[in-house]
Amino acid sequence: MADNEKNVVLHIVMFPWLAFGHMIPFLELSKYLARRGHRISFVSTPRNLQRLPKIPSNLSNLINFVGLPLPRIIKDHNLLPSNAEATSDITFDKIQYLKIQFDGLIDTSLSKFLETSSPDWIFCDFPAQRLSPIAAKLDIPCAYFCTGNASALAFCAPPSIAMCDDERSRSTPEDFTVPPKWVTFPTNIVYRYYEAKRWLDLEQNASRAPDSNRMGSALLNCQVIFVRSYTELEGEWLNLLQEVHKKPVIPVGMLPPSSNFEEKGDEEEDGSDEWMVMREWLDKQKEKSVIYVAFGSEVTLSREDLNELAFGLELSELPFFWAMRRPHGSTRQDDSTGLPDGFEDRVKDRGFIRMGWVPQLRILGHPSVGCFVTHCGWSSILEGLVKEKALVLLPMLYDQGLVARLVVEKKLGLEIQRDERDGSFTRDSVVEALKAVMVEEEGEWIRTKAREMKKIIDNMELQNKCIDNIERFLIDHRRERDD
Repeated sequence: MADNEKNVVLHIVMFPWLAFGHMIPFLELSKYLARRGHRISFVSTPRNLQRLPKIPSNLSNLINFVGLPLPRIIKDHNLLPSNAEATSDITFDKIQYLKIQFDGLIDTSLSKFLETSSPDWIFCDFPAQRLSPIAAKLDIPCAYFCTGNASALAFCAPPSIAMCDDERSRSTPEDFTVPPKWVTFPTNIVYRYYEAKRWLDLEQNASRAPDSNRMGSALLNCQVIFVRSYTELEGEWLNLLQEVHKKPVIPVGMLPPSSNFEEKGDEEEDGSDEWMVMREWLDKQKEKSVIYVAFGSEVTLSREDLNELAFGLELSELPFFWAMRRPHGSTRQDDSTGLPDGFEDRVKDRGFIRMGWVPQLRILGHPSVGCFVTHCGWSSILEGLVKEKALVLLPMLYDQGLVARLVVEKKLGLEIQRDERDGSFTRDSVVEALKAVMVEEEGEWIRTKAREMKKIIDNMELQNKCIDNIERFLIDHRRERDD
């Protein structure tokens, strides 16, 4: 249906969670669908929309940014600052309060927008449990878009068996360190003890609804599940999801950056003075010699983890580029990085440290970069693989541990070894992983597998087939209109 032979123009509302790791894939999928002629209303808060990439001029008449303000339900600024509109604006422990604001947004302005705009579909995200009754009342079909991968989604409790004894029995960290009973094939994609404990603590301390309840409700009440994956990568997991959810599960592909297809001049400017400084440093390094370190927009390392990672990079004696966020507990005005005393002076000849946003795809694509130390956010994993980089894995939050297990299972990366009980790691374990990937033979076969995976991730024929399948389903199952 590349040419939309049914000549149907859909109006689709995109409503992602307030995290850039979710908003960006929703926006990329919006661009793919807009290229087929469909109209997109992309809903988020005004400040978030300002921070998203610019819509290319050839699609600007089809993608409409709809800015809806967050209702200020949380009035105590110690709980949630007044300018907080995304997870990157706050510390991890405040995210539960942002979800309360998100609920309020659904109940108020989003509800009114849906009532007046009469879309054919709405694409929702995992926290949007309150959207289902509103959409049902307005007779708007819902699609659940999982911006993560299929195996991590399947590891969570599927709604079709959420109330059975098997699922209720998963109540301790140990229960999450083995595959759930609905997984019918061998796999090592499970949580470590410390990851499961963090997950359960987060669920139990949720201020309104645990994430598992939110996700379960959104999955239960949607008409279709779209997953950011390929059958060629996670076929058995996609089949399992369809089996346990009893509804269509359709891969959307990996959504490689759509700037590949956009007119020159419409891409974001990366020719800034800052990028020129970064590129100049990278240009001076040997091919495949640099370790790129970045942990996304949400992860902030503890002081202890920051120190061990820093000392590990120092002891490796390898060049590195580190994109950092300010650590928790950093209060001194002159403390720009929180790194160990004297660290920056000791590594100044081979280390480049940058606080804040960096053009990650440009850096990963530079010939001097040999490996990517990542927190295992799914988008970051895909960006590393599409640039054929070996991966060194240090998962921190949410489903990142499950993603790391998938990467290791597919022989695409290597995890930094950690204490199973508390998740701590040492500088020696950092050095060991870096040396294995960058110096020893192990790194070469990881890079070889990454090159093979690029042929899937960056395959536009596969990607377009996925968009064909999505478009066909959306058209065939769109809402019935009286007119």
